[in-house]
Amino acid sequence: MTGVQTGLVMLWWLLQLWTVPCRGQELVDMMDKGVFQPQNALSDMEFVSVSSYRGPGNSDMRSNKELPILLWWSANLFPHFPGDTERVDCAHSSCLVTRNRKVQLQRRTTAIIFYGTDFRAYEAPLPRLPHQTWALFHEESPMNNYVLSHSPGIRLFNYTATFRRESDYPLTLQWLPSLDYLLKPPSVSLQEKNRWRRAGLAPVLYMQSHCDVPSDRDRYVQELMKYIQVDSYGKCLNNKPLPEHLEDTSTATGEDREFMSFVARYKFHLAMENGLCPDYMTEKLWRPMHQGCVPIYRGSSSVADWLPNARSAILIDDFASPQELAEFIKTLDQDDEEYLRYLEYKTPSKITNLRLLDGLQNREWGVNDMSKPNYLNGFECFVCDRENERLAAVKAHCRDPAKYPAPQLKMANSSHMGCPLPSPGYGPIEEIDLNDGWLQMWPQDYWQSLDQAEGLVSLISHNESDPALLWQHIHSMAMRRSGGQ
Repeated sequence: MTGVQTGLVMLWWLLQLWTVPCRGQELVDMMDKGVFQPQNALSDMEFVSVSSYRGPGNSDMRSNKELPILLWWSANLFPHFPGDTERVDCAHSSCLVTRNRKVQLQRRTTAIIFYGTDFRAYEAPLPRLPHQTWALFHEESPMNNYVLSHSPGIRLFNYTATFRRESDYPLTLQWLPSLDYLLKPPSVSLQEKNRWRRAGLAPVLYMQSHCDVPSDRDRYVQELMKYIQVDSYGKCLNNKPLPEHLEDTSTATGEDREFMSFVARYKFHLAMENGLCPDYMTEKLWRPMHQGCVPIYRGSSSVADWLPNARSAILIDDFASPQELAEFIKTLDQDDEEYLRYLEYKTPSKITNLRLLDGLQNREWGVNDMSKPNYLNGFECFVCDRENERLAAVKAHCRDPAKYPAPQLKMANSSHMGCPLPSPGYGPIEEIDLNDGWLQMWPQDYWQSLDQAEGLVSLISHNESDPALLWQHIHSMAMRRSGGQ
């Protein structure tokens, strides 16, 4: 089965879910005491005991036993404490949310929320029930799960919250707490940076301890080091030890003040993501800007859409080679006036990117902002409100099909997550030794993930209930592709 055929099969299956909702609802009701109410499921009485309240602006008067249930399949991400089940009252409607997988087959469980890093085709909840939608939360690197970068994988989901701006609930600026974070004055002045340079500090800082990654960043940095001095801390390409009191890597993660002051001495920071994908930008970009250093960036191909202005980062992909980049950095290192132009965004009037300003101002979730929900609770409410809208539309259609059309198909597509095949950090892939660790790992992982995505689609379309059969379906598809029986 080709990728196109697999996508068509999945599209057909989901169309059955959305275009014949009345028949699907009758099936649910008819089997209420059977498959949709297994013996080990939580009882309605247990759900009734959950505390009930209405949030501000919410006029949903239904009791708990009337609400749809959202199941967090990734229990560790359940954004409530301390219990397993809560009633959530969102802007327009209410739901019961739980991390207890016993309710998977409940007829009232209308949506399952997955964390992308934990989602594995061979562990998916099967059979996929026609009355349930799937929601994806994935803010982390594309390298964590390449299944989601392929069309058959992402089209399994009806709702998405990813770093891509095209997702239903975008998390693009998740690593940028606020505009003030960018506006903070440089923690080390240019005069002091220049003094450190004269004392022997390299112009460029590189600090990584996660070395074998899809972006293959070390290969590029290794070539760059031939043309310019780079102080490399951490485990990757290490050529300089950290001061003993800063060796604990948790100081970097937590933005320890002493650690931040140490790295802020450098004029330029190599800021290279572990995976390359549009809109995937992490603290590697925003932290140097916060400190008043110039990031030398490779990661999101669309990063220019989000920078404060046209001259606030040096983009590696704008240069034909590491040698050309090195020459540019050397020139900038010797020209204080030109260097300071890269820090002009520290003045509010110099932030000219309206997309960035609008994104920070209008996102409904907050980072360390108690006046807004965090993005987990925010996405949960997004799914809750969408599901209540869908269920209301289904009921209206079943009541009067002539007056109310069936709900339209809602399905994610590659723009919600799709990321490209990993490529070498430097040089053509044909010149890499066949025994190279990166070559043996990441391109293979990318294509094997496509097989898993297509295999899961095959399981669903065959209404399989055992995810362990995934490997048989992958083998069958491989045999068909090769012309075998």
